[in-house]
Amino acid sequence: MPRRLVDARRTAKVGGGAARSRSGRAATAALATVLTATVAACGGVGSGGGGGGGGGTTGGQSSLTTMGFGLPDEIATVRVDAFKKARPDVTLRINEGQFDEQAFLSAVASGNAPDVVYLSRDRIGSYAARGAIQPLDGCVSEQNIPTGDFYPAAQQQVKYDGKWYGIPEFYNSIVLVVNDKAAKDAGVDPAAVDTSDWDELAKLAEKMTRTEGGKIERFGFYPKLPEFLPLWAKANGADILSEDGRTSKLNDPKVAEALDYASRLVESQGGWTKLKAFTETFDYFGEGNPFVKDQIGAMLTEQFVVTAMAGTTPDAEITVLPFKDRQGNPVNNVGGNAWVIPKGAKNPDAACTWIKTMTAADTWVAAARARAEKRAQEGKAYTGTYTGNAKADEVIFSELVKPSGKKAFDDAVKVIRSVQEAGFVVPQSAAAAEFKKAWEDAGTRVLQGSQDAAESLSRAHTEAQKAIDEATS
Repeated sequence: MPRRLVDARRTAKVGGGAARSRSGRAATAALATVLTATVAACGGVGSGGGGGGGGGTTGGQSSLTTMGFGLPDEIATVRVDAFKKARPDVTLRINEGQFDEQAFLSAVASGNAPDVVYLSRDRIGSYAARGAIQPLDGCVSEQNIPTGDFYPAAQQQVKYDGKWYGIPEFYNSIVLVVNDKAAKDAGVDPAAVDTSDWDELAKLAEKMTRTEGGKIERFGFYPKLPEFLPLWAKANGADILSEDGRTSKLNDPKVAEALDYASRLVESQGGWTKLKAFTETFDYFGEGNPFVKDQIGAMLTEQFVVTAMAGTTPDAEITVLPFKDRQGNPVNNVGGNAWVIPKGAKNPDAACTWIKTMTAADTWVAAARARAEKRAQEGKAYTGTYTGNAKADEVIFSELVKPSGKKAFDDAVKVIRSVQEAGFVVPQSAAAAEFKKAWEDAGTRVLQGSQDAAESLSRAHTEAQKAIDEATS
């Protein structure tokens, strides 16, 4: 995948959730009826036949087609080479580029699905309920995939209705990154910043904020709304969805309290409109990232922002801390992508081998070793590869990750590792996409000042529960 696409994907994830995937959600609704009827005729696992978009057999040679995946670096290429070695009989066709929901659903509905797809884990419930992807329990059993190697939260996120519908890849944790200069300017030790005390955190946010002529020059504390609403709710002792994925809890007063608090943090520092205009100029992955440029006091973010900074700005003066709930315990809303097999895939057996190989502990370790060697040749620190495979991570962080001499990043690795076991996910539901849209839109309305938190979440709860009930029935 070209570097610009990698950066675009990462920036989209960092920069704002409410506007993401609008066209994809529309595609889901528009194609749902056609899809339900069409996939029933696809035959599922073992279906034969050719097809321009899918895999199967080409000129007597078995083929495998991917979607949503690329080859931007050695982490990808080493694992792909492992698959080629395992299945030399398969002609591999990698369609480089980001996952496109509309193209995916259209391909499945037309009976021309790719064989294996790489997509965000939080979408799996919707696709499973609509029949767009198939359960992988047979694949797991036949290939003896050691599912116990994966982190519990990652396992939960790829299951729907008790069945495996995906196998997890990376494991993205949320941490707090503090700009040391901003904290010191506010008279606070960066390591002492504590998100469990909401009153003190609000005061610190205002102290770290810097404006000039009504223009934001440094945003004190960036709570990452609306996309991190589940994290704020959890910090306040609430879940936004029942464990079985069937009952919305968006009307829980604790969720409203969390949204109200976090949105008021934004308002007290200049407001949503100014914040969006300010953060849209940020280059999170370059040498001019907002911490080096003193544009952010502290920010909640996925750990890959930290690992990127280790390569581009290893001398950045930052402190990475766990995000804590109001009782002082680490809380971490994890995410990442997964491999799934669409309904109607022409070569599900090869797809299963691909999935097992790409996510196996030894394959991850080989890829991580290649990354560590490359970083050493470049004279850069290797801060680890955070996979969904806990067994792989044990080897990576005990054998491959060495002290870099850059204390900020060496300490950051320890913090990121420490919060992995505190990971939680929003349970899968038959209306995963619609549910996410409901709470993201609720957060956006509050940030924009059009509704208060309780009112907006009440509306979101009604919309979400209706979507869940309809999708489930």
